Amino acid sequence: MLVGILLAALSAVAYGLADYSGGRASRSVASTVVTLIGQAISLVLVAIGVLLIGTPMASAHDMLWGAAGGVAGGFALIAFYRALSFGTMTVVAPTTAIVSAVLPVIVGLLLGERPSVTALVGILAACLAVALVSGAIGTRHQHTQASTVALAVLAGVGFGFIFIAFARTADDSGLWPLVSARLASVPVVAMVVLVTRPGRGALGAVIWLVVASGVLDMGANLLYLEASHRGLLSIVAVISAMYPVSTVCLAFALDHERVSRSQAAGLACAATALALVSLGS
Repeated sequence: MLVGILLAALSAVAYGLADYSGGRASRSVASTVVTLIGQAISLVLVAIGVLLIGTPMASAHDMLWGAAGGVAGGFALIAFYRALSFGTMTVVAPTTAIVSAVLPVIVGLLLGERPSVTALVGILAACLAVALVSGAIGTRHQHTQASTVALAVLAGVGFGFIFIAFARTADDSGLWPLVSARLASVPVVAMVVLVTRPGRGALGAVIWLVVASGVLDMGANLLYLEASHRGLLSIVAVISAMYPVSTVCLAFALDHERVSRSQAAGLACAATALALVSLGS
């Protein structure tokens, strides 16, 4: 279980860095384009990984769960990057994270998992954190529209489903769930790009951010997939949902975003919630 917690924590760092990179790129290029390029890059990486490792083909069950997670993840990334392009990272990232953490916990409980009382208290603290960070309670220095918060919540639902889908795959499935995830998500996102026909924007200026988002996202998925096979869904998913810590820290340091006292309390509450769930394991 300790190895699973460590892998989940590392995935949180990688997810946060990927989200910052993709979010920054989406301010200059359409979020759909950023998502498509990032997903395509990660598909190439995981395909190379499968060839090098040589893991036997996974079952149809594992491939279907991976594909379902990939489709949800593609739409979630589009929603998330779009939310980041309109709102501040210090609001969007934590809101998405808490939603993506709570959903797997609920599913885990329904599937028979029984976290400790400490972990359950952490889940309640997470709900309070959403209210504080999103501005439902307290004040904010920077206004974020309700539609942007809604996109952040929608992205959280999609990311939460990824956590659930990957956790349903077998321990010996190797990288194959990630392969099926990308084989499913790339065509879906490509269709969205074709339908919406967004402009390329200043792609050349931010291409390094787009590439970084794809590489980091695949690394984070790999770490989480391994973590999900070594612990309870309701525990490792919440730990992985700590990704806003690195996202928000970069936003503070590089973008000079400010937070109100209530938002700061929300971030502290979110960290406390995630810590309680971790300790409860």
